[in-house]
Amino acid sequence: MADRKKKNKKSPRPQARLPRGFVDRSAADIRAADAMMAVIKRVYESYGFDPVETPLFEYTDALGKFLPDTDRPNAGVFSLQDDDDQWMSLRYDLTAPLARHAAEQGQELVTPYRTYRSGYVFRNEKPGPGRFRQFMQFDADIAGAPGVTADAEICMMLADTMEALGIKRREYIVRVNNRKVLDGVMEAIGLTGEENAEKRLQVLRSIDKLDKFGVEGVRELLGPDGRTDESGDHTDGVGVDEEQAEKVLVLLQVKSMADEILEQHPLVKGGDQKTLQALDGPKAVRNAVFDTLHQQIKDSKIGVDGLFELKSIWSMVEACGYGGDQIQIDPSCVRGLEYYTGPVFEVELTFDVVNEKGQTVQFGSVAGGGRYDGLVSRFTGQPMPATGASIGVSRLMTALKNLGKLEDNTVDAPVVVCVMDRDVDALAGYMQLTKSLRDAGIRAEMYQGNPNKFAKQLAYADKIGAPVAIIQGSDEREAGMVQVKDLAEGKRLAENITDNTEWRAARVAQQEVKVEDMVATVKAILDSEKQAQG
Repeated sequence: MADRKKKNKKSPRPQARLPRGFVDRSAADIRAADAMMAVIKRVYESYGFDPVETPLFEYTDALGKFLPDTDRPNAGVFSLQDDDDQWMSLRYDLTAPLARHAAEQGQELVTPYRTYRSGYVFRNEKPGPGRFRQFMQFDADIAGAPGVTADAEICMMLADTMEALGIKRREYIVRVNNRKVLDGVMEAIGLTGEENAEKRLQVLRSIDKLDKFGVEGVRELLGPDGRTDESGDHTDGVGVDEEQAEKVLVLLQVKSMADEILEQHPLVKGGDQKTLQALDGPKAVRNAVFDTLHQQIKDSKIGVDGLFELKSIWSMVEACGYGGDQIQIDPSCVRGLEYYTGPVFEVELTFDVVNEKGQTVQFGSVAGGGRYDGLVSRFTGQPMPATGASIGVSRLMTALKNLGKLEDNTVDAPVVVCVMDRDVDALAGYMQLTKSLRDAGIRAEMYQGNPNKFAKQLAYADKIGAPVAIIQGSDEREAGMVQVKDLAEGKRLAENITDNTEWRAARVAQQEVKVEDMVATVKAILDSEKQAQG
């Protein structure tokens, strides 16, 4: 008896729930993302980039250990062991897989190799408001391009992309820096050599938190005691001394120091608007940034080399007509990933939004990237310089929504062909009606639910916003006719009818036409509705 009860015991039903840090996407979101990415794709292709696609999984050793969240299991990635005992991981970005792809192609790869790709990436990190474990990126990279002309092109392409999406100048800025300049600062504070590699990376990641925590927050992260946030979460400090920290913090404040220098300029003090325009404020600030920065790194060869590259980038973008209100040299731009070796860039949106705490803040970063000359050579031992950038698709969509620039890509709801009879011949006839609409370029579907109650079919059509319903009972079929019901017009006319008997008698916005005239009748209704909507 006990065995019988055990056999009859049902397994508990699984609970329908999303894993933390993941989201479902609606049709509207998918269409809006597709439309936005089509614009990005047009800009990328205008620069000569071609698409490529890499798989979601890579061998774990091929991805490397470059994620900022190094204290989490699996270095911040989702991993599994294959049946041949090799570890594979879901990609955490689109750059590391591209490096593997380029290395694997070897001599067959035509360089410089310009490529773009989009897709989901995955992070095994603690999820939170606006922070997901799966999100989409849209990347563009140039492999086999050693000169900073390639970096300059990426910066210009990012600016062009923002403007193609309707984001105006002064609503965005492409910030540019150079890891070599940052390495010069590391030399200045004595953090050289392989033994200090991890500490240098911690310093860079602390600097990268400037927008989030401000100068004082970065000071805490650099020091020995670390930083504790409002929730009580503690981040250990890097452990540099006060003198070292001050040299790093000067780097973060070079831009504001340059602004102060400009304010003290004799033409600025008390100058009228015409004088200020003649001075070219952004150019003056930029020159002051270069001068101030040079003073901080003048004793470091790699730092000075990095500064020269920044000046070269600026000369190129300026020659192409880009101004300081589009692309800006900013020494506080760091980027958190370890594999960057030269110029780095970040696209920030500068308009205000209200965050989850009700505070008014700048929207912040939507794209970033930089030069990664060592990533491909990890596989080959041969140099393969490369540079590129990645756009965060979800964040950029949110930004466009805030600006009212997100394209409305709703498609017309389908015409619904109702099912009145269920014999094989009748069902085949309804399918033929549906196909004739589709063949004419009209979205259409044959009702696939329970056809017992006709009212439920019309209710379904109403819920999905169908503009027209096609009705054909046995009498109409024998006569070669169909009923075409204009649901949108019916709604409008129904507002003036209150009696159910009157409604049935009126057959509101419904007309009987020959089967061969059905398509033309439906097209006329759809065209009329579009005109009414303007």
